[in-house]
Amino acid sequence: MPTLNTISARLVLVTYLCATVEAFWRMPCPGRLVLERVDPIISPGKVSGHVHTVSGGSGFGFSTNFLQQRASACSSCPIKQDKSVYWTPKLYYMSEDGQFEDVPQAGEGNGITGGMTVYYLQRGSDASNLTTFPEDFRMVTGNPFQRNFTDVEAAPGHAVSFVCLDYSGGSSHPETNRMPDYNCPNGLRAQVFFPSCWNGIDLDPPDHKSHMAYPIGHYDNGKCPDSHPYQTISLFFEVIYQTNLFADRWWDANQHPFVFAQGDRTGYGFHGDFLNGWDIDVLRKASSECTNDSGNLEDCPVFGELYTNDECQACKIPPSVDEQVTGNLMSLPGCNPPSDGPEYAPPTPCTTPPIGQPMQYFSNMIQSLGWEYKGCAGDNVNARTLQAASTATDDMTIEKCINYCKSAGYSLAGLEYAKECYCDNDYAQASLAPNPEILGNCYQPCAGNSSQVCGGASALSVYQTCEGAATCRNSLFAVNGTNSNASPDSDSNSNSNSNSNSSYSSNSNYSSNSNYSSNSNNSSNSTYSASEMMKRHLHRHARGHGKLI
Repeated sequence: MPTLNTISARLVLVTYLCATVEAFWRMPCPGRLVLERVDPIISPGKVSGHVHTVSGGSGFGFSTNFLQQRASACSSCPIKQDKSVYWTPKLYYMSEDGQFEDVPQAGEGNGITGGMTVYYLQRGSDASNLTTFPEDFRMVTGNPFQRNFTDVEAAPGHAVSFVCLDYSGGSSHPETNRMPDYNCPNGLRAQVFFPSCWNGIDLDPPDHKSHMAYPIGHYDNGKCPDSHPYQTISLFFEVIYQTNLFADRWWDANQHPFVFAQGDRTGYGFHGDFLNGWDIDVLRKASSECTNDSGNLEDCPVFGELYTNDECQACKIPPSVDEQVTGNLMSLPGCNPPSDGPEYAPPTPCTTPPIGQPMQYFSNMIQSLGWEYKGCAGDNVNARTLQAASTATDDMTIEKCINYCKSAGYSLAGLEYAKECYCDNDYAQASLAPNPEILGNCYQPCAGNSSQVCGGASALSVYQTCEGAATCRNSLFAVNGTNSNASPDSDSNSNSNSNSNSSYSSNSNYSSNSNYSSNSNNSSNSTYSASEMMKRHLHRHARGHGKLI
């Protein structure tokens, strides 16, 4: 464990010239990095106890650290110098007969994933002397198993709250610490405020909490206690859930029908996790110079060019656990029976599926056609990435597109919007070419074969001829904390067992009889076929939120 002397060199004290307690910046993260039972702080290297929705840098996985996050190729949040990760529990709708359905977050639908908003606030009794989060710093706040109100300032307590949104102004409801038992016309906003006083010694103690404390007197401002004398910038999460979509499906007039992924029907167990991935110098400078009270990122020149919304949406990592977490569920993923409290609700042991190979969104065309998958490329309707030839048909498949481009003499074939096909011998815009470290937005089922993927919104599933080449390799996406980095690519000389129609391809040994195969250790307790999981996953990405049948 680091000592005060060894860590003191990492402390970066920020001196403000003109900062006020109102200074802050507001970072809307428009995209979701992943939705899965993953938590590298609480459950490193394991499947976590409940589902989290995660935003931030693509270096994230079942195990990660500061250097891995700094090496992220992208982020689902807009500040390019911030490759941190931020996560909270998923919210579900619970029917009267005990079935569950995921509640979309704000902005989710039509192939777009919802995100969250992260606030960085320059507060404290001595806002001219803030400490920057050091390398390898991480923290959690809140308690997922809390089921009653503690009436303390910390989380769980006043630092966790909910706001019923009504943009019309037709109703006025106070901020609450429990999820409200009335419909919110524009959704429910969940909020959690992190502690901002550090002990200056520990980066991540065993309980992931004791190195931090809340200010004296109030959770969001004030003087730090002597035990934790270093005031950091304050971190605050907001997540908006579209609970209004379920307004006509309440089955108890006196209680809302929602439950968080850990089985919490009260809301007292809402919580947040933060793992630092900042460029430390930029964070230090931003804490000093981003003092505009508008909170807009554009008003802080320190950040410079930001990721666009499309770039944030393209930054994802695929799921690696063979279980259903969206759509219609018979139970919450993991062992998380719904509970109303007031008793504490610790988790119960149960069988958990293993971490498998990450899902890959392409079909193996090496053996059948001699074309390899290159990745998901960006596209622009005003300046196409592949411009030489194009066609569209309501029965489009990957084979049809490749054969069309091949017959026209082109070496690249790209599929988009389920039924469009584009061809060329090179990319018109190199910046939009597939990046093997960015998964992209290619999730849409092909119009002529729903088990295949044909790009997405402004996204091309790109294949390239490899006939005559010594080796053909499909581009595989790796996730930290899985064995994906060690998986062999599909190779023309080694994948004789590959399924050319498979919508999931992880390595050269995937099953010829299945549309999805992650590895030989898939849970024997799975109650649905893996191919069904793939179809549901494609449906969710392509069409947004909807009840699946």
